[in-house]
Amino acid sequence: MNRAMILMLGAAISSAPALAQGGAAAKEDFKPSSLNQPGQQYPQVNSQGYARFRIVAPDAKAVKVSLGLGGRGGTVLTKADDGSWVGTSEGPLDEGFHYYHLTVDGGTFNDPGTLNFYGSTRWESGIEIPARDADFYALKNVPHGHVQQVLFPSPSTGTQRRAFVYTPPGYDQDQGARYPVLYLQHGWGEDETAWSNQGHANLIMDNLIAAGKTRPFIIVMTYGMTNDIRPGSPGGLASFDIRPFQTVLLNELIPYVDGHFRTLADAPHRAMAGLSMGGFETKLIAPKNLDKFSAIGLLSGGTFSMEDVRATPDFRNKVKLVFVSFGSRELDRNRTNLPPGAPPSDPKANAEALKAAGINSVFYVSPDTAHEFLTWRRSLRELAPLLFRD
Repeated sequence: MNRAMILMLGAAISSAPALAQGGAAAKEDFKPSSLNQPGQQYPQVNSQGYARFRIVAPDAKAVKVSLGLGGRGGTVLTKADDGSWVGTSEGPLDEGFHYYHLTVDGGTFNDPGTLNFYGSTRWESGIEIPARDADFYALKNVPHGHVQQVLFPSPSTGTQRRAFVYTPPGYDQDQGARYPVLYLQHGWGEDETAWSNQGHANLIMDNLIAAGKTRPFIIVMTYGMTNDIRPGSPGGLASFDIRPFQTVLLNELIPYVDGHFRTLADAPHRAMAGLSMGGFETKLIAPKNLDKFSAIGLLSGGTFSMEDVRATPDFRNKVKLVFVSFGSRELDRNRTNLPPGAPPSDPKANAEALKAAGINSVFYVSPDTAHEFLTWRRSLRELAPLLFRD
């Protein structure tokens, strides 16, 4: 794992919004977050994107809320007369999904008011700040595909491993149809549930297919951390080795999927993409296996340069699409003093160079987002229609 990768993964932590008590400027039109447990009133979100938290812990001495993949940034909540602890974000939070957790008297806990999502190598609480363009991942009255869990044998790791497979609407009805496949990877500290739960990949696909904007295809999501990485600082990822996961993906998962689902089992109908660490995995695996993949997507997960193309035999002939995306806040930085998460070279310039060289290169920037799931939801929305154009 190189230094650029570690810096990239750090963006999920460094971009975490800070909280502080107060919220005097917030409108008092707070409503429960859409991710709350049934019947729970907190956390709440208002029309401006402020978040308000209320934790019942009458015997606690101190309560803090921390947002972001790494939990940095936060506020000390204030104890009310009824024994609850209350606090409002200092300003509006970024639109979209955020992980958070509580620190109560020095211990780390989840908020009992909201649902849990696997991130930062643990199950974290989640809050959703309504986005102005949320319609593309909304649950609508359209035909829906299915997300199913599969367990596949992995001789290389001596285990049965898990993957989630999205099959598009109509898959079960037309038994003669075969489909392309996108292998879609999660980010550091997440697992194979992330793209469905936090990313709404299935709803994004359902809506795109219903609108006639993309070809129906299968999505396969599996756990990319084959190494024994202990929870803690992303610096621990320096010991990550791509080879065990590459073996699982190429020698075990792909044959299983092709054997159990009606796939078009060739490179022109197979793609690989991933967010953050998953993008890094994609860049390490896909270009070296162009007999398996013809489309490559890096979502906040690096960039392709002409040097990469020249270092990869048959890249020009075999790669049908290179898709690179970032949130605008990952790029709007002073490049002479690169912060954690900033790509090591200019991804827009790289994408334009590839395009000028005759490669189908697409670069997308998600407006007003950082290293977070709204960036990646939007990226999947942009990527899907570009895939598998026979």
